[in-house]
Amino acid sequence: MTADGLSGFPLDWAHELVTVALREDLGPDGLDVTTLATIPADQVRTAEIVARAPGVVAGVPVIALVLAAVAEKVGADVPSIEVVNDDGARLDRGDVIARLTGTTQVILVAERTILNILSRLSGVATHTRRWADALEGTSTMVLDTRKTTPGMRWLEKYAVRCGGGTNKRMGLYDVAMIKDNHKLAAGSVAAAYTLVRERFPAVDVQVEVTTPAEAQEAYDAGARFIMCDNMSVEVLRETVELLRSAGERVEIEATGGLTLDVVADFASTGVDFVSVGGLTHSSPIVDIALDLTD
Repeated sequence: MTADGLSGFPLDWAHELVTVALREDLGPDGLDVTTLATIPADQVRTAEIVARAPGVVAGVPVIALVLAAVAEKVGADVPSIEVVNDDGARLDRGDVIARLTGTTQVILVAERTILNILSRLSGVATHTRRWADALEGTSTMVLDTRKTTPGMRWLEKYAVRCGGGTNKRMGLYDVAMIKDNHKLAAGSVAAAYTLVRERFPAVDVQVEVTTPAEAQEAYDAGARFIMCDNMSVEVLRETVELLRSAGERVEIEATGGLTLDVVADFASTGVDFVSVGGLTHSSPIVDIALDLTD
């Protein structure tokens, strides 16, 4: 697991995303034809980035990256940035996230790319915060999954941390996760676990199970992180009790079909984690705007 907190903003991935986003917005010649036609090159203004709806902000470092990239394209100085509410802050409607002062052309060319990324990441953080709040007072943490927007995984997982969630594996390379198709292809839970351990002995292994019997099989094979998929609260409780009495410490995750209305019931079984693909694949954006102020 990646530690909770706001450290580790994925700067390299953010640079790549900003480059692609500006290329698709400005086209092959790097032009905002409206702004270049209507705004004098020497005009300087101040603008505020403002929340139009409540939420949790995430992605504030992207503002500087976009402004710097646009300033280079336009041939102007990079606007100054005053951050008012940084990543992880809870916002009310009307709250200012940042103030920008500089060449108007740079600010307006950068506007949509900044807002697209900031709104998306803040939506993920806001959605995650609802799950973290629902689990408050329990020992269960909410995890994300690999169900992310292509090209935005590191940023979306950062946004999960901004909202109080915890990252699971980043990809197929850093943690082995044995699921139904792996079990079928290998012949059994135990066979799949053994094969992974032989080929990649240093990699953590997680095993998905659907019954208490499968959980026992996974434990006996050596698994110490077990995902309980689509179990009812009653079956999950039975599985947790079985694994907790097995001897060695096991990390247990509930996954599949969870909702905010019932997550506290699942947490009451004693699981360490609940994983929610919807944190990244179904989070609505937070409405964020950029307004010139003078």
